[in-house]
Amino acid sequence: MFESIADWFNELRQMDEAQLKQTIEGYAEFGPLPGILLPFLEAFLAFLPLVVFIAVNANVYGLWLGILYSWIGVVSGSICVFWVARLIGRRPGIWLQRRYPSARRFFRWIERNGFTPIFLFACIPFAPSFLINLASGLSSVRFGTFALAILMGKAIMIFSVSFLSFDITRLAHQPWRIVMAVVAIAAMWYGGRKLEARYLARAKRRAD
Repeated sequence: MFESIADWFNELRQMDEAQLKQTIEGYAEFGPLPGILLPFLEAFLAFLPLVVFIAVNANVYGLWLGILYSWIGVVSGSICVFWVARLIGRRPGIWLQRRYPSARRFFRWIERNGFTPIFLFACIPFAPSFLINLASGLSSVRFGTFALAILMGKAIMIFSVSFLSFDITRLAHQPWRIVMAVVAIAAMWYGGRKLEARYLARAKRRAD
């Protein structure tokens, strides 16, 4: 059984976009489930091709539904990884910081800056999302800060990948799509910083 599952994941990892699109279309009877489940699994299995999943979703389900299904899968997977790490407790994180100086600097950087590093990593398609989610859960980062950064950062990343890969043959004739993606990233970062500041101020007032 486990060998069959391993073979399936290995097969999935080696599929190109056309093969994956054909596979997802073959499971049309399950509706949006394949489009949500595959990005969700990538949160735990970093070797899976998330960018390909997102591009295929946009072209199989349509641009906006594809974005929605990818976003639901990616965000729910990220939050699950965070809470698994948080339930394990901070001891593994403390051990890593004592054992590896570079890990200590990384944890402190995340804890000190909160929203910005998590948001920026979430915006990058090929960033090590599993490690960021895990480190955030093992650190003292507030869940609200993490969730806000992931909700907004992943939305930008998924929108950008979907927007650029949807009907990709026309991209060379529509450079405004690239400009729009860059503007959206900047706008979401600015808005996220404002929301984080408001959230932290409210949390501080409650603590007082």
